[in-house]
Amino acid sequence: MERKAPEVQDSDALLAVAAPERSAAGLHSIAETVHRAAGEMGVGRAWKALRAVNQKDGYDCMGCAWPDPAHRKAAEFCENGAKAVGWEAGMLTVPTAFWALNDVGSLASRTEYWLGQQGRLTEPVYKPEGSDHYRPVTWDEAFRIIARELNGLDYPNEAAFYTSGRTSNEAAFVYQLFARSFGTNNLPDCSNMCHESSGLAMTETIGVGKSAVSYTDFAKSELIIVMGQNPGTCHPRMLTALEEAKQAGAAIVAVNPLPEAGLINFRNPQTVRGLVGRGTDLADQFLQIRLAGDMALLQALSKKVFDAEKAAPGTVLDHDFIGKHCQGLDAFRAHLDNLDEREVLAATGLNPAEIDELAQRYLNARRVIVTWAMGLTQHRKAVATIKEIINLLLLRGNIGKAGAGPSPIRGHSNVQGDRTMGIWEKMPPWFLDALQREFAFEPPRTDGVDAVDSIRGMRDGGIKVLIALGGNLVHAISDTESAEAAVRRTRLTVQISTKLNRSHAVTGAQALILPTLGRTEIDRQASGAQFVTVEDTVCAVHRSEGNLEPVPANARSEVAIVCGLARAVLGSKVPVDWEGLTANYDRIRDHISHVVPGFENFNARTRAQDGFVLPHGPRDSRTFPTASGKAMFTVNELETIHLPAGRLLLQTVRSHDQFNTTTYSMNDRYRGVKKGRLVLFVHPQDLADLGLADGGYVDVHSEAADGVDRVLRQLRLIAYPSARGCATAYYPEANVLVPLDSTAEGSNTPASKSVIIRLEPAAAPAVPEQERAGTAGPA
Repeated sequence: MERKAPEVQDSDALLAVAAPERSAAGLHSIAETVHRAAGEMGVGRAWKALRAVNQKDGYDCMGCAWPDPAHRKAAEFCENGAKAVGWEAGMLTVPTAFWALNDVGSLASRTEYWLGQQGRLTEPVYKPEGSDHYRPVTWDEAFRIIARELNGLDYPNEAAFYTSGRTSNEAAFVYQLFARSFGTNNLPDCSNMCHESSGLAMTETIGVGKSAVSYTDFAKSELIIVMGQNPGTCHPRMLTALEEAKQAGAAIVAVNPLPEAGLINFRNPQTVRGLVGRGTDLADQFLQIRLAGDMALLQALSKKVFDAEKAAPGTVLDHDFIGKHCQGLDAFRAHLDNLDEREVLAATGLNPAEIDELAQRYLNARRVIVTWAMGLTQHRKAVATIKEIINLLLLRGNIGKAGAGPSPIRGHSNVQGDRTMGIWEKMPPWFLDALQREFAFEPPRTDGVDAVDSIRGMRDGGIKVLIALGGNLVHAISDTESAEAAVRRTRLTVQISTKLNRSHAVTGAQALILPTLGRTEIDRQASGAQFVTVEDTVCAVHRSEGNLEPVPANARSEVAIVCGLARAVLGSKVPVDWEGLTANYDRIRDHISHVVPGFENFNARTRAQDGFVLPHGPRDSRTFPTASGKAMFTVNELETIHLPAGRLLLQTVRSHDQFNTTTYSMNDRYRGVKKGRLVLFVHPQDLADLGLADGGYVDVHSEAADGVDRVLRQLRLIAYPSARGCATAYYPEANVLVPLDSTAEGSNTPASKSVIIRLEPAAAPAVPEQERAGTAGPA
């Protein structure tokens, strides 16, 4: 029986606000998990899907990159992971008639939530030039169109090959091989928009741009500092590791502009205490820091370490570690001698006692982990801020020992693995040399473009074809109007996707959508069912094999699509057996083992139940593959954002019912928001100072150096316990306020967490007739 898409709320006119919650998970989380999974997939399919998530013989959850413990629970997933599985593995499909009934213009007028609710994509569709409708085409016809456009370009660099972090190692490897065989390093990816700042800062200071801790280090740590991060929504399984650390005696400090439920109290749904008890209070200290103030706080902490060493020479700094493994201490110390405490307090919004308390915690702890996410990486000074984390950790030898180290937490399940496989516009010469030896062709040597520069290239006419392996680039990138205008200037856009998103409605002159299998589904090729591999946030590599029958019969795996494209576009240009790689993914892994260090004997090692962990010099042996061979203390100039009168500093965040740009519902349970997303969280006193009221509506204007008036209209004001002078809105809706040229120094990551805004009163939105009549569907 055909299943129809539900009537869904497509505006914010029914928005309701309640008090924010002060505890995460618990019985409510279980109820939500069961409701969503059974509703999307049916009881039988949901049971089969969820019992395989993150299990050694199952598939890796696409919802985050949090590592798996050695001993798995029967339910080794979180509420948001179950939502991700249900969203992908639901039985609803987009019917062929949909494309005739919905033109591209009407799709562009829909919300991201509505688009995702239409179901799984089942067939390749093509929008010809001059038409406003997609129409079904065969796979061969789709490949011919792409080959015609790519081979008709004047230069290979007129194409860009974007990648989402959910792509497997095998698909990522063949994708970069295809792009480089075509002749370009234009391989932008989602990492450009999230942890690029982390990778650059860590590579320059310790030589490796990945987490220097393991899963077990959290339970061995004495102090865990969680900065710019909301694990309760973005990687909820981390809460279990934090609870285990707390029970083992660790102190936890949260540094964030917003109080987040998951760091206040965790009601672990797999324990009696979590279900019927009071749960576990996690954060021992909460520093409600002003946006962009983290760098000043870190410098202040390091200065206090130097002060303590001066008061008790030889007892505070780890002189043995620093002498053997570090460089640049004297310059760093001299720089902090001039740190202005008044500037620190102005930048952070904290009081001296709060900073002193955290400094004392750091001095008392022998093993310290600092963990962070995009609250740190998406500022102009993001790279410098993360270098200050490294400075602080180096002072007391908190790298390369159990229970200590820097730990950036990745969001996508394989965004780290994609980079390891070569998805980067700036892969080093040794990687390109290895490709040349393995495949007997000369890869391009000129750096390609990242995500921001790819949009600039489309805007300026230099990039004419965009191929996207997953993701939703046009809605994920900053400066929405500019990005959409840029994409519409291309000759062809190709989206390889499981479900509809906004990037399917913002197209080039021609557009293709190619349906792909999901992570949950059985991938059958000529040699039988295949598995793939992923790398998690702590460098562990393990297999992932779907166990569900595919929903769309005509969808193909990402590997099959990429290799099919390569055959159609390249012909015999490079001596690669694309058909053989599709038939048996072991052949891809054999090639990887010859090209990528750490993957030797890949096929045998990935068949071990626990997989394997990639080598990491700083973590494993305190060896630092920097230019000097030592870990580097760095000198970074502090820069404070001074707000003009009547202005606020804006950050963008996810809601709880969201994964990146994917919206599971219009609710944000932990922050008390229901049936809407166009909201602005502001401290009550800031609202009073601006002459505005809780529940009122405003147009939000960003004020950038380029003078362009970017505006997001009719946001509902919510009086919220935010840091003073700061405001918060949801991503991706608020991306329209972030200038394309406002990026982090060095990493070019959009500075979405520090946007100067002004607020203008606005009228409340009208209630559409169908929603007033009560047909908006369930909340």
